[in-house]
Amino acid sequence: MIPQSPEPSPDCPLCPRLADLRQAQRVAHPDWFNAPVPAFGDPEAWLAIVGLAPGLQGANRTGRPFTGDGAGPLLYGTLAKLGLAEGTYEARPDDDLRLTGAIIVNAVRCVPPQNKPTPEEVRTCRRFLEPALEALPNLRVVVALGQIAHQSAVKALGGKLPKMPFAHGAEHRLPSGLLLVDSYHCTRYNQNTGRLTDAMFESVFAQAVALGDTAR
Repeated sequence: MIPQSPEPSPDCPLCPRLADLRQAQRVAHPDWFNAPVPAFGDPEAWLAIVGLAPGLQGANRTGRPFTGDGAGPLLYGTLAKLGLAEGTYEARPDDDLRLTGAIIVNAVRCVPPQNKPTPEEVRTCRRFLEPALEALPNLRVVVALGQIAHQSAVKALGGKLPKMPFAHGAEHRLPSGLLLVDSYHCTRYNQNTGRLTDAMFESVFAQAVALGDTAR
């Protein structure tokens, strides 16, 4: 049994399917990160962004959430526009990008096949999401990217899913007093199909900023 910790070990064995894929990718791409992807951002963050899982050629390759795939430019561009990121996003972990007041943590830390973790894998990895969120002393608002991230964040923060249905732009007050805001995930697919526009995404984070200011 691995003790509860904000970060899993590089060879975390808890999800056999994900561990098998990780090992296969280490053989195929030995120069990639190929490990559970750690949280990225400000340890004093008031805003936590909960994503789904690393992308195969994005965070699994680079080792930083939303770095190297089609979701990164929209997410990091939006954060920069709202004063939550500084530096330049260059799709690589050694650029000078840094988050200010925000942190990103995925509901599932390892890349899943076809970008689809199973419910059991999401549940298992919640042992890392819970302490990662609990470790943030100034946390006031959480943004969940997609329905699976929403469900895992609600459970990690002690909420009840039937009372907190997912919807883009929806606000939920958790038992602790934290506020949760939902967004469609910023996948390239959602962007290309128009399910999520730049304006829709920015509005969610503007909403989160306003809630964070009110909750001070």
